[in-house]
Amino acid sequence: MGAYIIVFFFSLIISLAATPVIKKLALSINAVDIPNDRRINKVPIPTLGGIAIYLGFMGAMFINTSINSLTMGIFIGGTFILLVGILDDLYELSARVKLAGQILAAIILILFNIRVEFITNPFTGGMIYLGYWGIPLTILWIIAITNTVNLVDGLDGLAAGISAIAAFTLFLVALQEGQYTAAILSLMLAGSALGFLPYNFNPARIFMGDTGAMFCGYTLAAISVAGALKSAATVTLVVPILALGVPIFDTIFAIARRIYNRKPIGEADNGHIHHRLLALGYNQRQAVLGVYAISILLGAIALLINGSNIFHALLLLVLVFAVLLYVAWKIGIFTVELPTEGTSLENKA
Repeated sequence: MGAYIIVFFFSLIISLAATPVIKKLALSINAVDIPNDRRINKVPIPTLGGIAIYLGFMGAMFINTSINSLTMGIFIGGTFILLVGILDDLYELSARVKLAGQILAAIILILFNIRVEFITNPFTGGMIYLGYWGIPLTILWIIAITNTVNLVDGLDGLAAGISAIAAFTLFLVALQEGQYTAAILSLMLAGSALGFLPYNFNPARIFMGDTGAMFCGYTLAAISVAGALKSAATVTLVVPILALGVPIFDTIFAIARRIYNRKPIGEADNGHIHHRLLALGYNQRQAVLGVYAISILLGAIALLINGSNIFHALLLLVLVFAVLLYVAWKIGIFTVELPTEGTSLENKA
């Protein structure tokens, strides 16, 4: 356990030390988030903070882990998605260009044999081996998780905190399954996200931007593929869904909301969970801490069901979804009036 503690604090310290340096760099090249009708921040805030998270994670990875196909795949793919995020923060890439970048980043993982190989058969509890079908499923999973974390990045410290909680959950799951490389990688991401958080928590002094949100989402997706989704347990898919529950369910509800309101699925709006908490009168800190609490609860449920039989796991997943659906309906996530085209309260924190 001592080695895990060292890895955690090593990544945290690198990220913590790198963040003020990245802040100065962002200011020097005018990489700042300017307030407008699409932002919650009231003053210009430097962005590109995700670079500090990247440095903390990669620095710890190369010092504390052996070089193999998993670490090289995450290094090359993570570096690529980071560059896509940097370009998006600086030049606002089109949705098609970002999607193309995410697909290429997912393919990089596949080239290093990081892919979904089987899923649970809900009827028998056994495994369904996917063969070549694992390739499109892996691409879909990587893109989905990358974007769900990006979408939930709406308040100071929200995406960084959720990423840290999800990574710590995946760390504990990996320990349960004896997957020690996945455990170490999860702990590195948790440490690097927490090292960035003191500068990003409200009132934020720097934003992670798409640079950090996409890197965190991509890395969480890659670790879950290499860890939880490679487990021989019968709940291979349920556990990572719960571990990454807040961004996944928030995105599902966002899609349903836009369909309900007859709006384009890709159109930004002010109906995400953090927006609704603000609308109910909570301040930024209270809203963020509330979402943290939900993330911790879902992570605890994921740990409890890991190793249980598939029917109990699916039943619990349906129950969790039903409760979240009810709460989402009560706080107006589905019925909120959407802004006119081109406007949003979304903040890239």
